[in-house]
Amino acid sequence: MNGSTRLSDQEKREMREDAHDVERAKVFRAARVSSQTGSLDAYINFLSENMELFDFVPTIRNTANYKL
Repeated sequence: MNGSTRLSDQEKREMREDAHDVERAKVFRAARVSSQTGSLDAYINFLSENMELFDFVPTIRNTANYKL
């Protein structure tokens, strides 16, 4: 198991419907293009401005082979 959440049959059906909907495809394409047009500085600024919105607690991983 890879730790991913299993999708319900309804979620799978909704994803298939989204995949066949031309208007939804346009929305997803526009969102992807919009997200890729920013610079690295804009991305870092976005992360910096929103850091307080999330609680970040690093997890401890004990490994036997000293790899992450």
